[in-house]
Formats: sequence, structure tokens, C-alpha cells
Amino acid sequence: MASVQVAAVATFLVAIALVVTRVINSVVAALLGVVAMVLAGVMSDLQAFGFIDWNVIAILVSVWIIATYFGKTGIPEFLAAKVLAFSRGNVAVFVTLLGTLSGFISMFVDNVVVVLMMAPVLFHIARQFKFKTFGPLLFVGLCANFMGTALLLGDLPPQMLHSVSGIEFGGFVWHSGRPSSFIILTITYLIVVAIFYRRFRRQYAGRAEAAATADVGALPVSESTSEETESQPMDKRFGLLVCGAFAGTIVLMSLRHLTGYRLGFLALVGAVALMLMLEVLRKLWHLNVPSLEELLAELQWDAIFFYAALFALVGGLEHAGIIKAIADALVPYLHQSLLLGTTLLYWVTAPIVGIVEHDAYILTMLYVIRDLAATTQLNPWPLYWALLWAGTLGSNLTVAGAPALFVAVNMAEKEDGRKVDFKEFLGWSGPFVLSSLAICFVLAVVVWVLPFAK
Repeated sequence: MASVQVAAVATFLVAIALVVTRVINSVVAALLGVVAMVLAGVMSDLQAFGFIDWNVIAILVSVWIIATYFGKTGIPEFLAAKVLAFSRGNVAVFVTLLGTLSGFISMFVDNVVVVLMMAPVLFHIARQFKFKTFGPLLFVGLCANFMGTALLLGDLPPQMLHSVSGIEFGGFVWHSGRPSSFIILTITYLIVVAIFYRRFRRQYAGRAEAAATADVGALPVSESTSEETESQPMDKRFGLLVCGAFAGTIVLMSLRHLTGYRLGFLALVGAVALMLMLEVLRKLWHLNVPSLEELLAELQWDAIFFYAALFALVGGLEHAGIIKAIADALVPYLHQSLLLGTTLLYWVTAPIVGIVEHDAYILTMLYVIRDLAATTQLNPWPLYWALLWAGTLGSNLTVAGAPALFVAVNMAEKEDGRKVDFKEFLGWSGPFVLSSLAICFVLAVVVWVLPFAK
């Protein structure tokens, strides 16, 4: 291994170790890793900026602006009461339903945005029944990061698969005469959610009876809640404008092939249009709308820097040839046996994406699989699916693999007023990742590998 590759791997591993253990601030740790890679000659400063996907950053900032407005409309409190009423006041059922809903929404909406949408709903109920939000909100983040690969719209990996293989929307439901991503992941997801419902039922057993007798439609705010987090009545006109802007932005982004503009620009158009409407109508309609300064102060800017640093770190690894070297090492096993190759690809991918932002790795491996299938008689689809599913489910292991979890942890720590250590985090993410990977692997082998294995 060349010295630059050694420097890239060593720097990356140290930075990720600091990120996941949180010995120092995770954002500082990630940025230090970028600086160290530049100083070590792994990449130049200009390359580091170039590796950052500014299109994704623009999408996140724009949609987060809309989501922050959404949190001020009173709709989250209204939704919280409705979901709790549907769960008949059972906190365990409420948390499980909220997480389950988050996963299915993430098939169409970015997983970080789903966390931002659901957090105010969860916080409202947590304040009433006085329970810590870390576990439930992390569960929401884990669920939101689960189903993004189920369909073509939810996350970047399925869009990359479309680009590499030409698969269309329907192929994610049924492909090559058998169930594909949506069905396999949904079955896995529902089993994992059921497992965690048992955990929540034990955890909130003491609150179920009290919650069942509460007036869930008109819950009072606890005395310990500060003025900044007090419940507010739903402003229908404000809510209608925000929800309309969000729906319009999603539609606009879905029509990107007709406009020719990048998704980040289209998302920015939606956010700016909403800000303009609210600035014009706040006085005309006497809307209780936060000022732009207040809104921007509430955005998760640390998460933006964290995202940017991860893009640069993974870009440094890719530039040094590390990701390509991993792909090349797997190729002989893929030649040897479909079952062996798929198994290795799946279980090697899972831990890698637990510490590496998975998009660059998945894209590299997609091209390796495509080229391998073009020169052999190998059916690429069992490998494509194994790569995407392991790449999605394994990324839930740490905040380095799934920045949506970084956002969830930060928001929960701020709400709970405490720091979460790595052991507590792993106590939630570990069982979630292991159970989902094991269940999905069995389904993948039975449905996709054995029928095509020689």
C-alpha cells in the first residue's frame, strides 16, 4: 500500500473513531480529519471542497428551512395528539407508530428531513409524560434511514442503481419475476419494528395506564417546559402555506428531468418562495411567523458542517484508491460462487458503511458489479440488491454512516439536556442493525441468490 493510502486510511480511522466515540465534538473531529488529510497530501484543499456534494447540501438546507417553519405551525402538536389518540394513549404504541410512519415516509422524503418533521411531534408527547427522548428519537432516525432504498425516490443509492442498470420505478417492487426491494425491505422492516415494540412496551410499562386515562386531545404542557418550547395552537393559514410549499417543492423536485435544473436548486426555489410568501403575508394576515433571523438560528448548522466533512473524508479515501482496492479484493470471490460472493459482499459492505458515508462506496461497487456481469455469465441482480440492502441497513450502526442519526442525537441531547455516550447509542443501533441485517440476508438468499446460483 502506498504511503498516501496509509495516510488516508490512518487519518480516516482516527477521525471516525473520534466521531463515533464523541471524545471531542463530532463536527470538530470530522473537520480535523479533513485538515489532516490535506496536510498529509492525500488531497489538496481544492479537491476537499470539490468532493463535497454541494447539491445535497443545498437540498438539506432548503428543506430544513421548510421543516423548521413546519415545527412552528402547531401542526406537530396536533399530529401528536392524533397519533396518541389512535394508539389509545399507550406510549409504547405511540413511539412504535411514529417510527413506523417515519420509515414509510422516507421512501419519498430525505431521511434527515423525516427526523426534523417527526422530532417536534415526539417532543410534544415526551414533555407531557416526562420521558427522555433519546431512545425514541433515535428509533425514528433508524426507521427513517431504513426504507430509503425501498423505492426509486427516497435516497441516492436507488437513483445510482437506476443510473447504472436502467431499472425503473416498478422494478423496485417486482423484478425478474420475483419480489424486489420494496417487498423485501418492508417484510424486514415490519419484523424489526415488532421486535422494538416489545422493547418499548417493557420500557414504558409504568406509563401506559396513566396515559390511557389522559385527555390526549388536550394535553397540558408540563410546568418544567420553558416558554420557548411551549405548545402553541395550530395556525391553519400558516400551516397551509408551509404544507403547500413543502408539497410543491417535492413535486418540483420530482419533475427535475423536465426542468433540467439540479435538485438542490429546485429545493432552494421552494424554500425561498415560502420565505417570500411569509414575509409578505405575515403583516397582511397577522401571522405569528418567526423572523428569518430566528429561523436560521434554529437550523442544525453543525449537521451541515458534519455532512460536508464526511463528503470530504470519503472523497479522500476514494481519491487515494482505497474504495477501489476493497472492490477489487472482492471480485475473485464473486467469480467463484454467487452464494459466496453475495455473502461476502453483503457482510463486508455492512460494517464498512457503518463508518463510511455509503454513497461513494455503493457507486463504486455498482460499477464493479456491472462490469463483472458484462464480461461473465453472472447475473448481477442478486449482487445489486445485496449491495443496496447491506449498504442501507449497515449505515445505521453509527452517526458516521448515517448523518440522520447525528441529527437525531443532537436534537435529543438538546431536548433532554444531557450528553449521550457511545455505549448508550450502540445499545440502540447495534440490535437494530444486527436484526435487520440478519432478517434481510435470509430473505435475499432465499429469494434472489439460491434461484440463480449454479
